[in-house]
Parts: sequence; structure tokens; C-alpha cells
Amino acid sequence: MHLVFKSFNSVSLMKAMTAWHPLILISMLIFLGLPLRSHAQVWECVDANGAKRFTNMQGEAAGCKALNLPQVTSFPSQKSQEANARPSDNKSTSSTTPTNFPKIEPAQQQSRDGERRRILEQELASEQRLLEQAQKDLVEQEGIRLGGERNYQRVLDRLEPYQKKISLHEANIANLRREISNMR
Repeated sequence: MHLVFKSFNSVSLMKAMTAWHPLILISMLIFLGLPLRSHAQVWECVDANGAKRFTNMQGEAAGCKALNLPQVTSFPSQKSQEANARPSDNKSTSSTTPTNFPKIEPAQQQSRDGERRRILEQELASEQRLLEQAQKDLVEQEGIRLGGERNYQRVLDRLEPYQKKISLHEANIANLRREISNMR
């Protein structure tokens, strides 16, 4: 098989491009203007126990019944169109409280907030005690060298759960402090 290559100079290349340019443009416009449709055949399979299974894999559909499904078309909902048309400076209706929503007296809310603060502070104190104990356990384990730990990686593997426990308690303490500081 012989291949023949024709050399192009820049002028002949430009002529070729401009000659094909309108055809390429028109074909691209036609291609992009056509609606793209995709459709997959769906089969309904019923096993011996009566359980239904649906598949679009033809290889799995042996002995199954082909379903005749309509073409699915979706449109945006009326609510989303109205929301997009609404100016952004208006308050959203979802942020207003419904008229039948139960009201809580300020004294009762303060009592609930105080109880919540007390519980969070108890949890914080408990987490701090657990952190101190976990730190002591880690220091104790760091001082121990077992006979089968000639490789230092084994020591690190043994200490890893203790370090994770410390990290967990530190994260819990940080979260509890943040929760307490966010209270009114």
C-alpha cells in the first residue's frame, strides 16, 4: 500500500479552509438544532417468588417482558419559574413563621436555654476529664516497649488508637465550646 502525501502551502490550506467553512458551519448548526433523544428499552422480570425486577440490560432480560414506556419530557415547575422571576430583595416566604406556629414565652425559653447550657457545660467537663485520661494513657503506653516491637512501626501502630482517642476528645471539646459560644 502506498500513501501519497500532498504538501500544502499556507495559501492553498487557507483556500481549502474557507471553501469548507460554510459547509462545516451549516452542518454544525443543523446538528445542534436537532433535539437529541435517547431511549433505552426496559424489561420487567418476575422471579419464581413473584418479586419484580426491572432492567435495561438486554443480556439480563431473558424471559422478561419488554415494557412500552412513553418518552419522558421534563419541564421546570411553576414555583421555580416564579421564584426566578421574583426580585431578590424581597424576603422569601419560607423564612416567615406560620400563624399557627406555637409561641414560647421568653421566661420559658430562658429556662430552656439555661438547662441546655448546663448540660453542654457538664458534657464539656466530662470530655475534658476523658481527654486528660486519654493523654495519661498515651504517655503510659509510650513508656512501654514490648518484646515483639523491634520494628518502630509496630510501636506506632500500637499507639495509634490512643492518639485517635485524644483527637476525638479534642474535637468534641472544640465542638462543645463552639456550641456554648453560639448560645444567646
